[in-house]
Amino acid sequence: MSELQNQRVTVELLGKEQQFACPAGQEEALKAAAKNLNDLVEQMKQRSTVRNDQKALLMAALNLSHELLEAKTQKSVELEHQDLLIDKLSQYLSSNSEHTK
Repeated sequence: MSELQNQRVTVELLGKEQQFACPAGQEEALKAAAKNLNDLVEQMKQRSTVRNDQKALLMAALNLSHELLEAKTQKSVELEHQDLLIDKLSQYLSSNSEHTK
């Protein structure tokens, strides 16, 4: 996407305003992502002895990365399961059509 199609969006991260380029129409999603990240950082600070913003941010990033990898693995397993079901259905339909001829 060209820079002309991007919007400048200001969000607050770790108590400081930050500006990011954002595709048109995705401004609310960026703001929601920033809020989610801020919430996670605060959770990390409350759940652990970490009070440093950078360490809390790293912990939140690792947590998000872990969740993303789990979601990708789960999606892959589900896709394999769907493929198996499609194969079984195709075999069933194929054998059924042979019997009706």
